[in-house]
Amino acid sequence: MNYEERESCNKVKLGIARCLLGESVRYDGSQKLDRYLRDILGQYVEWVPVCPEVECGMSIPREAVRLVGDLDSPRLVGRSSGKDWTAQMYDWGQKRLDQLEREGICGYVFRFGSPSNGMNRVKVYNDGNRVRHDGIGMWARMVMERFPGLPFEDDGRLHDPALRENFISRFFTLKRWRDAMSDGFTAGALVEFHTRHKLLIMAHNVQLYRAMGKIVAKAGIEEPELLFAEYFEMLFKALTYKLTVKKHINVLMHAFGYFKKDLSADEKQEMLELLDQFSKGLIPLIAPIILLNHYVRKYSKDYLAKQYYLNPYPAELMLRNHV
Repeated sequence: MNYEERESCNKVKLGIARCLLGESVRYDGSQKLDRYLRDILGQYVEWVPVCPEVECGMSIPREAVRLVGDLDSPRLVGRSSGKDWTAQMYDWGQKRLDQLEREGICGYVFRFGSPSNGMNRVKVYNDGNRVRHDGIGMWARMVMERFPGLPFEDDGRLHDPALRENFISRFFTLKRWRDAMSDGFTAGALVEFHTRHKLLIMAHNVQLYRAMGKIVAKAGIEEPELLFAEYFEMLFKALTYKLTVKKHINVLMHAFGYFKKDLSADEKQEMLELLDQFSKGLIPLIAPIILLNHYVRKYSKDYLAKQYYLNPYPAELMLRNHV
């Protein structure tokens, strides 16, 4: 069963900077099209485009703006004129945030370095015209403060295959969580969700995986709203931990153990050789994953067949071909 067959037909909704989809909305009338985001990932998500500068009332073309003042609460002002757009951006932003909440976005892709849309490493000028490079764009800050439980990235960081894979895995997981809880916070829904995500969570952080198992064991006994909130907080904390070759091998070996009575000596050797090659960086993760999925089908391992670790997102994205 492929990813699309077992998932809801509703696409994941993600916020995104309009210029990354090829819209000519930048200060000079240009765009910053990211073909991967628009043409490849765009087949599996529903983009919710936002250009904070245009939508708050700035023209195209327009004077470039920059962040000035205090690092934690800078003003957004015109580079030459000094016109202050801070209040206008804030007033518009509050209404736009309400719209995004109604849209039910599961993540956001910001534009690297933008004084409005940059999620980190944005230039901030102090009154002496000295520059810091660790600011946050005004709109990006508003989004991240309003939706602290969402995964965020910018187009620059998404060129890193590992960061891209982690971001995409996180927002697909969030979508599955929301779908699972759509009919209410029930013990059965939590147990089913956790059961199918065990290997994925384990791959990120074993300690949190164990702690989350203890929470699930209380389902049906303790107050569900508090219990589910605690579980969700741990879930997204766990998924922020970086995946490594060692972590993947530990999980793959764990899954491999389910076949100890099924595989022939040659089949066992084949898997061990692939894992050794993966550990040495000679082959990508997708190679042992494909073989493991083959054994899952061949030997009818229903528990593993339901594990999202083996199929966390559409295979067509080919993310594990590069990690």
